[in-house]
Amino acid sequence: MAITTGVVETYDAVGNREDLSDMIWDVSPSETPLLSAMKKTKATGSNHTWQEDSLAAAAANAHPEGEIAAPADPAATTLLSNYTQIYKKHAVVSGTQEAVNKAGRKSEMAFQVAKRMKEIKLDIEYSMFGNGVANGIGNIKVGGSSGTARESGSIETYLTSNVSVGSTGAAASGNSADVMTTGTDRDLTEAILASVLTTAYGNGADPKLLAVSATNKGVVGDFTAGGATRYVSTDASKLNVSIDVYEGDFHTLKVVPCRNIIGDNVYAIDPQYLAFAELRGLHAKDLATTGDARQKEIICEGALEVCTEAAHAIIADTNG
Repeated sequence: MAITTGVVETYDAVGNREDLSDMIWDVSPSETPLLSAMKKTKATGSNHTWQEDSLAAAAANAHPEGEIAAPADPAATTLLSNYTQIYKKHAVVSGTQEAVNKAGRKSEMAFQVAKRMKEIKLDIEYSMFGNGVANGIGNIKVGGSSGTARESGSIETYLTSNVSVGSTGAAASGNSADVMTTGTDRDLTEAILASVLTTAYGNGADPKLLAVSATNKGVVGDFTAGGATRYVSTDASKLNVSIDVYEGDFHTLKVVPCRNIIGDNVYAIDPQYLAFAELRGLHAKDLATTGDARQKEIICEGALEVCTEAAHAIIADTNG
C-alpha cells in the first residue's frame, strides 16, 4: 500500500470488509385479495364437484280446508364441477451456495422455497381471474390428458345471473362450458354498478367485495351518486380522494384493487360463496439429488369452487 499524502484513506487501504446490508428488499406485489378472502375447502378428486340449489319464487299460497294433498315434484339440485389445476415451481441450490456465509438469509434453500410459495399463490389468483386471457373473458376448465395439463375454470365462466355486458356482449352459459362474449367497451359508471347490484339483490345475493383493476379503482373513487357530498375531516388534516367502501341501495361493498385482474372486468363477490378446493395443499418436497445441488419441488393442486354463481356479479366491457 503506497501512502502518498501521509494519511491512510479508504481509497488506498486494503482489507476493509465489504459493506453489505443484512436485509433483502423486494417491492414485488405479493398480495392475493381474492384468494385470501375466500374460504378453503377439500377436494378429493381431480374433478371436483358441488351442488347448487334455490328456493321456488314467492307465489300466492292459499288453500281450502280439507283439500286433498297434491304435492308437486321437487326441483333437483344442480351439479357443478371444476378440474383441479397443478401449480408447480422448483428451487435448485448448489451445495456451495448453501454452505457459504450469506447476507439476508441463513439458508438459501429456505429463502428460495419461501419465494416460490408466494409466487404460486399469485399464480392461483391469476388463474381465478382468467389466466390472463385477453379482454377478461375467462378461462374454461380443461380436463387434461396424458401430457396435457388440467386447468381450473375461472370465475367469469360460471356467472350467468348477475351479469352486465356491453352491446353485443353475452354472459357465459355456466359451469365453465364456455367463456363470456366480449361486447363494446363503455365507461364504468355508478348507474351500471347500481343496476347490476339491483339484479343481484333480486337474486338473493349479498356481495361484500368489489374487486377492481387499478384504473377502475380510480373510476369508482370518482363516483358521486345522487349528488353525494365528499366529506373532509379537518382534524385529520388530510383530503380523502378515494372511495374504499361503496354503499348502495342494497349492498355495502369494500372496494379492493386487485393486480391480478386482467382486462376490464369488475367483480362483486361474496367470499362466503367462493372457495379454493385443495386436493394437495401448498407444500415443498425434496427431489432426488443429482450432482452437487439440492432440489425441491413446490406444489399446490386445487380448483376454484363457485359455490353458487348467483351470489356474485360481474360488469364486463368497461374501459378500465
